[in-house]
Amino acid sequence: MEYSRQVYPDAPITLVAGIELSSKFDGMLMPSPHAAGEWGIVYNKTIESVGRINFTLAHELGHYLLHRHMSPAGIQCSNRAMLDWRSQLGAIEAQANTFASFLLMPLDDFRSQIQGEDVSMDLMRHLSDRYEVSITAAILKWLGMTDRRAMLVIGKSGFVDWARSSDRLMKSAVFYRARQQTIPLPEQSLAAQRGSMVGAFAEVNHPRGVWLGNEDVREMTIFSHSNEITISLLIYPDDAPDTRWANELDEPKEWDTYDQFVAGIHGSSR
Repeated sequence: MEYSRQVYPDAPITLVAGIELSSKFDGMLMPSPHAAGEWGIVYNKTIESVGRINFTLAHELGHYLLHRHMSPAGIQCSNRAMLDWRSQLGAIEAQANTFASFLLMPLDDFRSQIQGEDVSMDLMRHLSDRYEVSITAAILKWLGMTDRRAMLVIGKSGFVDWARSSDRLMKSAVFYRARQQTIPLPEQSLAAQRGSMVGAFAEVNHPRGVWLGNEDVREMTIFSHSNEITISLLIYPDDAPDTRWANELDEPKEWDTYDQFVAGIHGSSR
């Protein structure tokens, strides 16, 4: 709120609060109904995760800085929008998410935290704790920076809800089109064993044929207490040959440069 008054005194943020929203929505940027030019940022107060709330607030701040002129009636952000880091180039939800990731997880510090460290769920938990973000946001940030062949898979009720491959794994044409297809979790995967693993963490090295790609895969999975959601980080061998991008329209490269943020902010203020 203080920052917005300094940079945009004619259009400040005058409200930041939690309200009850539909379970489908995490937050919104909204114009004030009482004072012309003023804005409010709200989050769904039923959300229990502090890290998820922090990311929602940063995401909505990104909308305020970059997109409020495009959407004078405000912007409502769904749960899925908060996970959309690779939308079509220029899509506002991907931009707001990338803005939030840079704001909450500064690039130089993030690099120093992962440099020379083995890839593990303990590392992802450390990043989550350090930046006060969800473990999903920490993994997505790591995926956007790593040169490893890796994938994040979110399972829900036995199916792939959504997934994200690192750039290098994408170049091997290994990614799920979970938005276009209904894809069951592999029967032999840890993620599919959620019934006996509620609230736990597990790790295993799979032989080829279990996960997508027909390669040996290291799977690290966290099981939610609700027995519905699984968070799986898959690590593929580094020595597989890269290929051309299988379909750039399905999974375009992440919009993630600081210069584009600056250009967007400057453009929105004109």
